[in-house]
Amino acid sequence: MDMMNCPLRDMPELSGAAVLHQARRDQVVDACRVYSASSRKRRVLTPGDLKHLVVDEDHELIYCYVPKVACTNWKRVMMVLTGRGKYSDPMEIPSNEAHVPSNLKTLNQYSIAEINHRLKNYLKFLFVREPFERLVSAYRNKFTLKYNSSFHKRFGTRIVRRYRKNATQDALLNGADVKFKEFAEYLVDPATQRDGPLNEHWQTVYQLCHPCHIHYDLVGKYETLEEDANYVLRLVGVGDSLHFPSYAKSTRTTDAMTAQFFSNISTQQQIQLYQLYKLDFLMFNYSTPSYLRLD
Repeated sequence: MDMMNCPLRDMPELSGAAVLHQARRDQVVDACRVYSASSRKRRVLTPGDLKHLVVDEDHELIYCYVPKVACTNWKRVMMVLTGRGKYSDPMEIPSNEAHVPSNLKTLNQYSIAEINHRLKNYLKFLFVREPFERLVSAYRNKFTLKYNSSFHKRFGTRIVRRYRKNATQDALLNGADVKFKEFAEYLVDPATQRDGPLNEHWQTVYQLCHPCHIHYDLVGKYETLEEDANYVLRLVGVGDSLHFPSYAKSTRTTDAMTAQFFSNISTQQQIQLYQLYKLDFLMFNYSTPSYLRLD
């Protein structure tokens, strides 16, 4: 981060947080260095890579949204910030409204020169979560709830057809009862990779937000969501008038729940899933889960 346009130095009371966020940035830089040394996949970002970066012109802010990491509430907050008075309370915005693409501007809608200017000058942040907790959360949300029939049709039917022996006609038609084991098999199948990028709900943060190409000023964590979120809002000068919504944690996916799901899949699948999400673990300083059988 360029200290010339860094708003942190003017706020001594935030220095503890500043140190924490510096350490998180360093962690990303180190992981990227290790990765680029071991990978020959050097590529240049295209505007198409930037569709997850939401832009707030008024506060010179860019937020890369990661599904299953409080992104609905962050999109609501971004609608308040960019709405020029149209909204004052994030929680008044219905969740489906927050996901309507035209309600927020994303970086891929700008010219190359405008993109570069914003990446250089705006405060950029993202929020991350323990990768397997996020994965199980996505599975629970998309494959175990009745109302997500579009996901059942789009992905469930394909997963059942590929990975379930003797599937019933109903399962082949509706794809509404995908097991976590089958979902895991789908994720680690080389054919899935060949089909194109993973769906954003289970795509890696590395692929969604490109932290090795884009230098984020702040990496917030789901585990410290409210304090990190309110820190971002204080930095852009709206901390007094706008607070990040607190939310009920009753149904949220926990570590214990994640361990339970992982106990139902083979050691080989565990190893393959860890390989798939390894960069997210390393980049954002999440330790290898103790329940994994990696030996």
